[in-house]
Amino acid sequence: MNELPLNALRAFAMVYAHGGVRAAARELGMAHSSVSRYLGELDRWLGVPLLRAAAGRGPLVFTPQGEALGRATLSGLREIEQAVVALRETRPAHAVTLSTSPSFAIRWLLPRLPALEKTHPKIELSVQVEQRLDALDDGRVDLAIRMGKGPWPELHAEPLMDDALYPVMSPVLWQASGRPSRPAQLAGLRLLHDRDPEAAWELWRQAHGPARLSLQGGARYTSSDLVLRAAMQGQGVALARHRLAADDVANGSLLRPFGDLDVSLGPSYWIVRPPAKPRAAVAAVIDWLRWQAAGAGAR
Repeated sequence: MNELPLNALRAFAMVYAHGGVRAAARELGMAHSSVSRYLGELDRWLGVPLLRAAAGRGPLVFTPQGEALGRATLSGLREIEQAVVALRETRPAHAVTLSTSPSFAIRWLLPRLPALEKTHPKIELSVQVEQRLDALDDGRVDLAIRMGKGPWPELHAEPLMDDALYPVMSPVLWQASGRPSRPAQLAGLRLLHDRDPEAAWELWRQAHGPARLSLQGGARYTSSDLVLRAAMQGQGVALARHRLAADDVANGSLLRPFGDLDVSLGPSYWIVRPPAKPRAAVAAVIDWLRWQAAGAGAR
Protein backbone atom coordinates (compact mmCIF):
# COMPACT_ATOMS: atom_id res chain seq x y z
CA MET A 1 0.00 0.00 0.00
CA ASN A 2 2.84 2.41 0.81
CA GLU A 3 4.22 2.06 -2.72
CA LEU A 4 1.01 2.77 -4.61
CA PRO A 5 1.24 6.00 -6.70
CA LEU A 6 -2.21 7.20 -5.60
CA ASN A 7 -2.18 10.53 -7.45
CA ALA A 8 -1.22 8.84 -10.70
CA LEU A 9 -3.88 6.16 -10.20
CA ARG A 10 -6.52 8.82 -9.57
CA ALA A 11 -5.48 10.66 -12.73
CA PHE A 12 -5.61 7.43 -14.74
CA ALA A 13 -9.06 6.60 -13.36
CA MET A 14 -10.35 9.98 -14.58
CA VAL A 15 -8.75 9.45 -18.00
CA TYR A 16 -10.45 6.05 -18.17
CA ALA A 17 -13.80 7.46 -17.04
CA HIS A 18 -13.78 10.38 -19.51
CA GLY A 19 -11.94 8.69 -22.37
CA GLY A 20 -9.46 11.52 -22.74
CA VAL A 21 -6.69 13.44 -21.03
CA ARG A 22 -8.14 16.93 -21.49
CA ALA A 23 -11.52 16.00 -20.01
CA ALA A 24 -9.76 14.32 -17.08
CA ALA A 25 -7.64 17.43 -16.52
CA ARG A 26 -10.76 19.61 -16.37
CA GLU A 27 -12.37 17.22 -13.88
CA LEU A 28 -9.27 17.21 -11.69
CA GLY A 29 -8.67 20.95 -11.99
CA MET A 30 -5.09 20.50 -13.16
CA ALA A 31 -3.05 21.13 -16.28
CA HIS A 32 -3.27 18.75 -19.24
CA SER A 33 0.50 18.26 -19.03
CA SER A 34 0.26 17.17 -15.38
CA VAL A 35 -2.20 14.40 -16.23
CA SER A 36 0.04 13.24 -19.09
CA ARG A 37 3.01 13.18 -16.71
CA TYR A 38 1.07 11.03 -14.25
CA LEU A 39 0.24 8.58 -17.05
CA GLY A 40 3.90 8.33 -17.98
CA GLU A 41 4.91 7.74 -14.35
CA LEU A 42 2.30 5.02 -14.01
CA ASP A 43 3.50 3.26 -17.18
CA ARG A 44 7.06 3.27 -15.90
CA TRP A 45 6.07 2.14 -12.40
CA LEU A 46 3.99 -0.78 -13.73
CA GLY A 47 6.37 -1.75 -16.51
CA VAL A 48 3.49 -2.32 -18.95
CA PRO A 49 1.73 0.10 -21.33
CA LEU A 50 -1.79 1.15 -20.42
CA LEU A 51 -2.62 3.00 -23.65
CA ARG A 52 -2.07 2.31 -27.33
CA ALA A 53 -1.23 5.11 -29.72
CA ALA A 54 -4.44 6.31 -31.38
CA ALA A 55 -4.58 6.94 -35.10
CA GLY A 56 -4.64 10.67 -35.84
CA ARG A 57 -6.96 12.45 -33.43
CA GLY A 58 -8.99 9.36 -32.63
CA PRO A 59 -10.14 8.44 -29.12
CA LEU A 60 -7.77 6.87 -26.61
CA VAL A 61 -7.33 3.12 -26.91
CA PHE A 62 -6.64 1.19 -23.69
CA THR A 63 -4.58 -1.99 -23.63
CA PRO A 64 -6.13 -5.00 -21.86
CA GLN A 65 -4.02 -4.11 -18.83
CA GLY A 66 -5.25 -0.52 -19.04
CA GLU A 67 -8.87 -1.66 -19.23
CA ALA A 68 -8.45 -3.86 -16.16
CA LEU A 69 -6.69 -1.17 -14.14
CA GLY A 70 -9.17 1.50 -15.25
CA ARG A 71 -12.17 -0.52 -14.11
CA ALA A 72 -10.53 -1.40 -10.79
CA THR A 73 -9.34 2.10 -9.89
CA LEU A 74 -12.59 3.78 -10.94
CA SER A 75 -14.64 1.28 -8.96
CA GLY A 76 -12.42 1.73 -5.90
CA LEU A 77 -12.59 5.52 -6.03
CA ARG A 78 -16.37 5.45 -6.35
CA GLU A 79 -16.65 3.22 -3.29
CA ILE A 80 -14.44 5.65 -1.35
CA GLU A 81 -16.58 8.56 -2.55
CA GLN A 82 -19.77 6.85 -1.40
CA ALA A 83 -18.25 6.16 2.01
CA VAL A 84 -17.14 9.79 2.36
CA VAL A 85 -20.58 11.08 1.37
CA ALA A 86 -22.19 8.80 3.94
CA LEU A 87 -19.88 10.12 6.64
CA ARG A 88 -20.49 13.75 5.68
CA GLU A 89 -24.22 13.17 5.97
CA THR A 90 -23.66 12.72 9.69
CA ARG A 91 -22.86 16.41 10.07
CA PRO A 92 -24.99 18.24 12.64
CA ALA A 93 -28.42 19.12 11.30
CA HIS A 94 -27.78 22.82 11.95
CA ALA A 95 -24.47 22.93 10.01
CA VAL A 96 -24.61 24.49 6.51
CA THR A 97 -21.77 24.91 4.01
CA LEU A 98 -22.04 27.58 1.32
CA SER A 99 -19.61 28.25 -1.51
CA THR A 100 -19.22 31.42 -3.53
CA SER A 101 -16.65 33.63 -5.26
CA PRO A 102 -14.02 35.52 -3.24
CA SER A 103 -15.36 38.97 -4.17
CA PHE A 104 -18.96 38.16 -3.29
CA ALA A 105 -17.92 36.57 -0.01
CA ILE A 106 -15.82 39.57 1.03
CA ARG A 107 -17.98 42.37 -0.31
CA TRP A 108 -21.55 41.19 0.21
CA LEU A 109 -21.84 38.06 2.32
CA LEU A 110 -19.41 38.51 5.23
CA PRO A 111 -20.73 41.94 6.34
CA ARG A 112 -24.20 40.39 6.63
CA LEU A 113 -23.30 37.23 8.55
CA PRO A 114 -23.85 38.85 11.99
CA ALA A 115 -27.47 39.35 10.93
CA LEU A 116 -27.73 35.64 10.13
CA GLU A 117 -26.36 34.72 13.55
CA LYS A 118 -28.85 37.04 15.20
CA THR A 119 -31.78 35.64 13.19
CA HIS A 120 -30.72 31.97 13.35
CA PRO A 121 -28.35 31.59 16.33
CA LYS A 122 -28.26 27.79 16.09
CA ILE A 123 -27.17 27.63 12.46
CA GLU A 124 -23.44 27.15 11.88
CA LEU A 125 -22.67 28.55 8.43
CA SER A 126 -19.31 27.70 6.84
CA VAL A 127 -18.26 29.72 3.79
CA GLN A 128 -15.96 28.25 1.16
CA VAL A 129 -14.34 30.32 -1.56
CA GLU A 130 -14.77 27.86 -4.40
CA GLN A 131 -15.76 28.37 -8.05
CA ARG A 132 -16.34 24.74 -8.99
CA LEU A 133 -19.73 23.16 -8.40
CA ASP A 134 -18.76 19.49 -8.19
CA ALA A 135 -18.75 19.76 -4.39
CA LEU A 136 -22.55 20.02 -4.60
CA ASP A 137 -22.64 16.56 -6.15
CA ASP A 138 -20.81 14.76 -3.36
CA GLY A 139 -22.36 16.59 -0.41
CA ARG A 140 -19.37 18.70 0.60
CA VAL A 141 -21.34 21.88 -0.05
CA ASP A 142 -25.04 22.46 0.61
CA LEU A 143 -25.58 25.46 -1.65
CA ALA A 144 -23.66 27.96 -3.73
CA ILE A 145 -24.08 31.55 -4.82
CA ARG A 146 -22.91 32.04 -8.38
CA MET A 147 -22.57 35.05 -10.63
CA GLY A 148 -23.56 34.92 -14.28
CA LYS A 149 -26.38 33.30 -16.19
CA GLY A 150 -25.65 29.58 -16.01
CA PRO A 151 -26.76 27.07 -17.06
CA TRP A 152 -25.88 24.69 -14.25
CA PRO A 153 -26.91 21.23 -15.49
CA GLU A 154 -28.63 18.88 -13.05
CA LEU A 155 -28.72 21.56 -10.33
CA HIS A 156 -31.57 23.72 -9.06
CA ALA A 157 -30.92 27.43 -9.67
CA GLU A 158 -33.00 30.43 -8.65
CA PRO A 159 -32.22 34.12 -9.17
CA LEU A 160 -31.17 35.92 -6.00
CA MET A 161 -30.39 39.48 -7.13
CA ASP A 162 -30.03 41.60 -10.21
CA ASP A 163 -27.05 43.93 -10.66
CA ALA A 164 -25.87 47.03 -12.48
CA LEU A 165 -22.58 48.63 -13.44
CA TYR A 166 -21.45 52.21 -12.77
CA PRO A 167 -18.10 54.03 -12.52
CA VAL A 168 -16.67 54.70 -9.06
CA MET A 169 -13.58 56.53 -7.85
CA SER A 170 -12.10 57.76 -4.62
CA PRO A 171 -13.15 61.23 -3.39
CA VAL A 172 -9.49 62.32 -3.42
CA LEU A 173 -9.00 61.32 -7.06
CA TRP A 174 -12.30 62.94 -8.00
CA GLN A 175 -11.15 66.23 -6.52
CA ALA A 176 -7.70 65.96 -8.13
CA SER A 177 -9.29 65.19 -11.53
CA GLY A 178 -11.37 68.36 -11.58
CA ARG A 179 -14.58 66.85 -10.22
CA PRO A 180 -15.69 65.05 -13.42
CA SER A 181 -19.47 64.81 -13.77
CA ARG A 182 -20.05 63.83 -17.41
CA PRO A 183 -19.18 60.47 -19.08
CA ALA A 184 -17.23 62.37 -21.76
CA GLN A 185 -14.67 63.26 -19.09
CA LEU A 186 -13.74 59.59 -18.68
CA ALA A 187 -11.50 59.98 -21.73
CA GLY A 188 -8.96 61.84 -19.60
CA LEU A 189 -8.99 59.43 -16.66
CA ARG A 190 -7.11 56.20 -15.92
CA LEU A 191 -9.43 53.19 -16.07
CA LEU A 192 -9.20 50.11 -13.88
CA HIS A 193 -10.35 46.85 -15.49
CA ASP A 194 -12.07 43.78 -14.06
CA ARG A 195 -11.31 40.62 -16.03
CA ASP A 196 -14.93 39.57 -15.48
CA PRO A 197 -16.38 39.95 -19.03
CA GLU A 198 -19.75 40.95 -17.55
CA ALA A 199 -18.12 43.98 -15.91
CA ALA A 200 -16.17 45.21 -18.95
CA TRP A 201 -15.82 48.91 -19.75
CA GLU A 202 -17.05 48.18 -23.28
CA LEU A 203 -20.57 47.72 -21.83
CA TRP A 204 -20.42 51.24 -20.37
CA ARG A 205 -18.96 52.74 -23.55
CA GLN A 206 -21.80 51.27 -25.62
CA ALA A 207 -24.45 52.58 -23.21
CA HIS A 208 -23.10 55.98 -22.19
CA GLY A 209 -19.86 56.64 -24.06
CA PRO A 210 -17.78 58.41 -24.89
CA ALA A 211 -17.28 56.60 -28.18
CA ARG A 212 -13.61 57.65 -28.22
CA LEU A 213 -12.94 56.13 -24.79
CA SER A 214 -9.76 54.07 -25.04
CA LEU A 215 -9.99 50.68 -23.33
CA GLN A 216 -6.41 49.59 -23.97
CA GLY A 217 -4.63 51.16 -21.01
CA GLY A 218 -5.11 50.77 -17.30
CA ALA A 219 -4.46 48.03 -14.77
CA ARG A 220 -6.34 44.74 -14.97
CA TYR A 221 -7.39 42.67 -11.97
CA THR A 222 -8.65 39.13 -11.61
CA SER A 223 -11.28 39.91 -8.97
CA SER A 224 -13.88 42.59 -8.44
CA ASP A 225 -12.68 43.08 -4.88
CA LEU A 226 -9.18 43.98 -6.08
CA VAL A 227 -10.58 46.43 -8.63
CA LEU A 228 -12.59 48.21 -5.95
CA ARG A 229 -9.69 48.29 -3.51
CA ALA A 230 -7.50 49.86 -6.21
CA ALA A 231 -10.20 52.46 -6.85
CA MET A 232 -10.43 53.27 -3.13
CA GLN A 233 -6.68 53.88 -3.12
CA GLY A 234 -7.07 56.45 -5.90
CA GLN A 235 -5.39 54.37 -8.61
CA GLY A 236 -8.10 55.04 -11.18
CA VAL A 237 -11.79 54.73 -12.06
CA ALA A 238 -13.40 51.31 -11.70
CA LEU A 239 -16.56 50.04 -13.36
CA ALA A 240 -18.20 48.56 -10.29
CA ARG A 241 -20.89 46.00 -9.72
CA HIS A 242 -23.53 47.74 -7.61
CA ARG A 243 -24.02 44.80 -5.23
CA LEU A 244 -20.31 44.71 -4.44
CA ALA A 245 -19.68 48.47 -4.25
CA ALA A 246 -22.88 49.72 -2.60
CA ASP A 247 -21.55 49.65 0.97
CA ASP A 248 -18.42 51.62 0.04
CA VAL A 249 -20.48 54.17 -1.88
CA ALA A 250 -22.83 54.51 1.09
CA ASN A 251 -20.00 55.14 3.57
CA GLY A 252 -18.19 57.57 1.28
CA SER A 253 -15.10 55.45 0.52
CA LEU A 254 -16.10 55.56 -3.14
CA LEU A 255 -18.29 57.98 -5.07
CA ARG A 256 -20.25 57.83 -8.32
CA PRO A 257 -19.10 60.79 -10.43
CA PHE A 258 -21.94 60.41 -12.96
CA GLY A 259 -24.86 60.24 -10.58
CA ASP A 260 -27.52 57.64 -11.29
CA LEU A 261 -26.22 56.57 -14.71
CA ASP A 262 -25.69 52.81 -14.85
CA VAL A 263 -25.82 49.74 -17.06
CA SER A 264 -28.42 47.21 -15.97
CA LEU A 265 -27.27 43.57 -15.99
CA GLY A 266 -30.55 41.90 -15.00
CA PRO A 267 -30.48 38.75 -12.82
CA SER A 268 -26.80 38.27 -11.95
CA TYR A 269 -26.56 36.28 -8.70
CA TRP A 270 -28.08 32.84 -8.32
CA ILE A 271 -28.66 30.36 -5.52
CA VAL A 272 -27.51 26.99 -6.84
CA ARG A 273 -28.13 23.72 -4.99
CA PRO A 274 -28.83 20.03 -5.60
CA PRO A 275 -32.37 19.35 -6.90
CA ALA A 276 -33.44 17.37 -3.83
CA LYS A 277 -35.46 19.14 -1.13
CA PRO A 278 -32.99 20.99 1.14
CA ARG A 279 -32.59 20.26 4.83
CA ALA A 280 -34.38 22.60 7.23
CA ALA A 281 -31.20 24.52 8.09
CA VAL A 282 -30.30 24.94 4.42
CA ALA A 283 -33.82 26.14 3.63
CA ALA A 284 -33.54 28.67 6.48
CA VAL A 285 -30.27 30.05 5.05
CA ILE A 286 -31.86 30.31 1.58
CA ASP A 287 -34.82 32.24 3.02
CA TRP A 288 -32.40 34.53 4.86
CA LEU A 289 -30.44 35.17 1.66
CA ARG A 290 -33.67 36.12 -0.13
CA TRP A 291 -34.56 38.48 2.71
CA GLN A 292 -31.13 40.13 2.63
CA ALA A 293 -31.24 40.45 -1.15
CA ALA A 294 -34.70 42.04 -1.05
CA GLY A 295 -33.46 44.66 1.41
CA ALA A 296 -30.10 45.31 -0.23
CA GLY A 297 -31.15 48.77 -1.38
CA ALA A 298 -31.87 50.55 -4.62
CA ARG A 299 -29.24 51.66 -7.12
